[in-house]
Amino acid sequence: MQVMPNRMDRGFLKYQEEFEEKALAVLRSGRYVLGPEVEAFEKEFAAYVGAKYCVGLASGLDALWLAFRILGIGAGDEVIVQANTYIASVMGITINGAKPVFVEPDEYYNIDVERLESRITERTKAILVVHLYGQASCMEPVTALCRKYGLKLVEDCAQSHGACYDGQTTGTFGDIGCFSFYPSKNLGAFGDGGAIVTNEEGIAADMRVYRNYGSEKRYYNKVVGANSRLDELQAGLLRVRLQHMEEITGEHRRLAARYQSKLCNERLVLPGVRERADSVWHQYVIRCGERERLMTYLSEHGIGSIIHYPIPPHLSEAYQYLGYGRGSFPLAEEYADTVLSLPLYSGMTEEEQSFVIDTLNRFC
Repeated sequence: MQVMPNRMDRGFLKYQEEFEEKALAVLRSGRYVLGPEVEAFEKEFAAYVGAKYCVGLASGLDALWLAFRILGIGAGDEVIVQANTYIASVMGITINGAKPVFVEPDEYYNIDVERLESRITERTKAILVVHLYGQASCMEPVTALCRKYGLKLVEDCAQSHGACYDGQTTGTFGDIGCFSFYPSKNLGAFGDGGAIVTNEEGIAADMRVYRNYGSEKRYYNKVVGANSRLDELQAGLLRVRLQHMEEITGEHRRLAARYQSKLCNERLVLPGVRERADSVWHQYVIRCGERERLMTYLSEHGIGSIIHYPIPPHLSEAYQYLGYGRGSFPLAEEYADTVLSLPLYSGMTEEEQSFVIDTLNRFC
């Protein structure tokens, strides 16, 4: 048997008729940029996460860097972020000329809130919380620190569509929540796409200007903006998938629960779920001290796996100028050396998952 690390075609086939009907409707409409599908999706997604406003964008990275741009964070400013995140989180900061200040992750792969306050300086302007792998971060201490020090709070929800902390949806705790709709996400488009959500009308209005070349009225440009518009076709297809998010999330949770209950190999460290938080299980991430041997073993048995992520941002070539070396953030580096994402996707069969589980339990 062959089990791929991810299967995006299965999620399409499950709702194929609806996707194809919507695609044809958009193509026949003659409206392809900033039309009724984008407007409808923005309203529906805002309602889904419990925010007042949503603005569709071209990608999750655009959501991040435009969020910091609109909040006025730039050269000389510092933004605190966890050290084990995907590099796009950090790029959202540095594209604006600001400096990332890294914090070690906790046992749930999210930012360690107990280390946060010690990293705040007079130059700190914001905290970026990343809800990694689909699990909501511990938000109560973060929001308290932002109030105490007058900091902006941005959430990277690229992997946490619909996840909650204390019953509140990720993306709604701070000033701006940033989302990606890359095809592999639980709420995935069929190409690049992103959005921000906010409860502040002014932020939403500014984002609409920035995403459209800095123009509020055609050919009248208020600021130097970007071309970052969620297109009509992707918005329409996202509307179809959004209608099925309860089913999609439930499927991911059932698959994750089965891994949790059936995997029994002392060489594997299984993921935990924080008290008062939940996970939508964008990824099911284990740790193994013999990861390379495990990956080879799985591959020999026809099972694919992915490392999310093998190089922490502070050790990447792109951020050598920050001056960090190996040992700067030992826990983030340990995670990078040991994490492994198992196959988990919409449409994964019980037979496929049983094969993965049985194979992992025999690893020695």
